[in-house]
Amino acid sequence: MAFGAQELRVLRRALALALNPSPVSAEEAHDCLRLAESLDETMRESARLRAFLVADLARYRAALPGTVTGYLALLDEALGAGHRPDADDLAALGALRGNPAAATLLARCRPPAPTAAPAPTVVLPAARTRLHALPGGQQSDKKPAQKPAQKPAPRPAPHPAPATPKRPVPTPGEVFPPRRPAPPAPGSRHHLAAG
Repeated sequence: MAFGAQELRVLRRALALALNPSPVSAEEAHDCLRLAESLDETMRESARLRAFLVADLARYRAALPGTVTGYLALLDEALGAGHRPDADDLAALGALRGNPAAATLLARCRPPAPTAAPAPTVVLPAARTRLHALPGGQQSDKKPAQKPAQKPAPRPAPHPAPATPKRPVPTPGEVFPPRRPAPPAPGSRHHLAAG
């Protein structure tokens, strides 16, 4: 994700406000809200792209081994977009490990081996889903729509299939019998022999 000069200025100001709360002007508050909306839109677009790549990846994986080069290029692109390989991806890469590109991707996808001393864990605060207000600023004009929790409708019981006798499926030769060429007319030129 890349930021322009104006977005970096707004981000720097928002971070300064988060560390040292102080009154802000309405314009600064609106700039921060616009930046938050832009970031939300970027995240949604990124998730949409990742979903498209994962669906495309599944189609390529189903057509292996004929689509090895396309699958490996697409997996590399999906990994760059933040996709975490699942068991199917790892199994496909394991089957293709004779290919140098597949072996490289397999090494990239496998989790690192556990070390003897576990790394210290850092607890980060939970991410906020939206920036609702800034200290000294105004809230966004838009209010998130809240719906009361509804119970899902019960699914109707599946109806049993009617007991009809199954007929055998006809072969194409039975449905479309081969055409026999019509015999040529006795007076046509096709009966002349070369000689």
